Amino acid sequence: MKLSLIAALGKNNEIGKGNNLLCRLPADLKRFKAITTGHTVIMGRKTFESLPNGPLPNRRNLIISRNTQLTIEGAEVYSSLDHALLKSINETEVFIVGGAQIYAQALPVVDKLYLTRIHAAFPDADVFFPPIHWNDWREIDRETFPADEKNPYPFTFLEYEK
Repeated sequence: MKLSLIAALGKNNEIGKGNNLLCRLPADLKRFKAITTGHTVIMGRKTFESLPNGPLPNRRNLIISRNTQLTIEGAEVYSSLDHALLKSINETEVFIVGGAQIYAQALPVVDKLYLTRIHAAFPDADVFFPPIHWNDWREIDRETFPADEKNPYPFTFLEYEK
């Protein structure tokens, strides 16, 4: 199994505010959907609750929650990241999709990073991506885009492998 992490980060490693995304970047949402569709996605309960329409369609949704009684229609609930990963061992690629606590737990063991770097600061952000030890990573792809009528900030799609 390849374990990948996908996230959108502001200039100061911001990833959210008020249990929502920093901003609406349709290009990033389209990329997220294209990369994760057909795969297993693992997220924390708060990230799941921030989804506007429940479980992500055409993906196996695994939710991490300390509440062992929690059941979510269309998703599987596990008490730890390790347990969720064990249940995904036969998958080709599994994606860690948030939030900050799950990213921090997964970062030491992921094989690939799909990052969107938003070229803006979000001073109201209240959730941040954990520190990355860049010496462990090699950039394999980069594509930069200007702001446009649909995407209010310039951004860069980045891919890294260990």
